[in-house]
Amino acid sequence: MGVFYETIPETLIDWIRAQNVFWVATAPLSGSGHVNVSPKGGKYFGVLDERTFWYLDLSGSGNETISHLIEPGNGRITIQMNEFKRAAPKIVRLWGHGLVLPRESKDFNHFVESQDLHDMLRELPGHRSVIIVDIHQVGSSCGFSVPYMDHAGFRTTLNDVYAKKDKKFREGNKDESMERYWSYKNSWSIDKLPGLPNVVAYGKRNKIEPITKMVGPRAPQTHPYTKLDSNIMIFMMIVWSFLAGVLITLHFETLLGLITDFVPPAMIDLLTQAIPQTKA
Repeated sequence: MGVFYETIPETLIDWIRAQNVFWVATAPLSGSGHVNVSPKGGKYFGVLDERTFWYLDLSGSGNETISHLIEPGNGRITIQMNEFKRAAPKIVRLWGHGLVLPRESKDFNHFVESQDLHDMLRELPGHRSVIIVDIHQVGSSCGFSVPYMDHAGFRTTLNDVYAKKDKKFREGNKDESMERYWSYKNSWSIDKLPGLPNVVAYGKRNKIEPITKMVGPRAPQTHPYTKLDSNIMIFMMIVWSFLAGVLITLHFETLLGLITDFVPPAMIDLLTQAIPQTKA
């Protein structure tokens, strides 16, 4: 039977910290966008308090989570964990809003210092950001259908790949920089939402063409913030401004009567001094 809480119960905090894998779910605001679910393995996460969960975001070919979290008006995120041992079955979900702390940013460095993560980061040269989850709801449900599974160990492949990449970069191969990798792989989500601003800017500055992430007729054809789209938006603003000016000119007295009760007299005087010039 499901139980809900406004914060993480003290009885669940140690259980959460003991997990070896969890899932992160996010989605764009658009109804035509794609929901993303990412598995996270390794002891690169923690619980700061009853309302705050965090994890170290490692580099990869995708950046859906980051794009969704930084999308204006979005930030929604769900963390899910499961009990796989032969203990009481359990599924725990943490609902909240996520904050992205980009690598080497002031907030990132402050967090690393406060949590003493320096040794961890030295072992993980491919780290990309820290994700902070501000939790507003916690759910615990039965998990009766979740299978038993034993933990055989953590894969080291991803960390090994970035360790080799970091070594080549330090030896002088600038093409192996993480910035170049991020610009190629992480500039856009599969729905063409932008990645971190510094990543997009680096790619543009160095003329790095981002990887194509979706194929077929349903794949987005253009970035949402292309020059063409900007020109269209500017044109629409000009048209609307012109129409608003015409409306005010033709119906000034009527509009003035409607707002007299809500606008201070000084403002009314300013309007009557400015608008008649156009009205005439």
